[in-house]
Amino acid sequence: MTLRVCDLRVDYPATTVGPLSLTVPPGVTAVLGPSGTGKSTLLSAIAGFEEHGGTVILDGERLDGRPPEDRAVGMVFQDGALFPHLSVRENLAFGSNDGDDIETAASRLEIDHLLDRAPETLSGGERQRVALARTLVADPDALLLDEPLSSLDAPIRRRLRVVLREVLADLAVPVLYVTHDRQEATIVGDRLAVLVEGAIVQTGPVETVVESPKTPQAAQFVGYETLIDGTVVERGDDWAVVDVGPTTVRVPDDVGVDEVTIAVRPADATLAPSNSATALDCRVVSITAQHGDALVDCAWPGGDPIRARVDRAAVADLSAGDRCRVGIDPEASRLLPQEG
Repeated sequence: MTLRVCDLRVDYPATTVGPLSLTVPPGVTAVLGPSGTGKSTLLSAIAGFEEHGGTVILDGERLDGRPPEDRAVGMVFQDGALFPHLSVRENLAFGSNDGDDIETAASRLEIDHLLDRAPETLSGGERQRVALARTLVADPDALLLDEPLSSLDAPIRRRLRVVLREVLADLAVPVLYVTHDRQEATIVGDRLAVLVEGAIVQTGPVETVVESPKTPQAAQFVGYETLIDGTVVERGDDWAVVDVGPTTVRVPDDVGVDEVTIAVRPADATLAPSNSATALDCRVVSITAQHGDALVDCAWPGGDPIRARVDRAAVADLSAGDRCRVGIDPEASRLLPQEG
């Protein structure tokens, strides 16, 4: 069972989403991207709630042109969208073809003790589990989840990520899981699709996309928070020397173009000794203390601020406005073609 979206396009008066294409095999494909980029529109179009161009194909059959109730596609919305006048049991029974499915789904999602409750008496996490159970008992051929945890408190969100991962892993259908939370996407998803400004910029297994982003946009959404533009001035067999303005940086090279972007994760940038060859002269913009470390944002003449994750002891004597030097780990950085 595979879901394929081909050249899907949704036109609004002021903007257009797509055209975009995506193949969703059985398992969970997490769609990651910023708010307003078209993630929810993609799901609504697949489910039949948005008029669209292009084709939607599920298990070899075209769905475009069919009404939502004739697509065998289940969708879980951000707010759960439960029927307020029905009990939890009645909500589940609304979509169930087999009464036995209700008890099974309720047990798997740990809501069997809630079956006789009214939706208005449930917590946010309970409502989301009921909404997912209601969709599962309908036995859909594909499952769409639109930021189902975004409105929940952090502790509940962390717990439900694990619950969702376990439940969705047992399904043998394609699942599209929309989120703007990178950690959630990597925990719940088997595959990632990065969606930016209405276009898919990269897809693949979670580990591949996270460790080897192909564009600066994809890199930012999988954790490479610093992007440094530069020009290649020298090349070897598998390395390049990049001029970034104040200095040059030697990094692994597999892009073959001269106008490049060096993508760096906070953990791979650090406060550097004054004699470090790959360090940049910076000014501290802000220091955000965390548990055992701190995030340091540093401005420099060559572009956007650099973010470094360092031990808290390393910033004990630093304040906003102080001068410092920030070094990057070239082996852990990624060299990418510049956007455009």
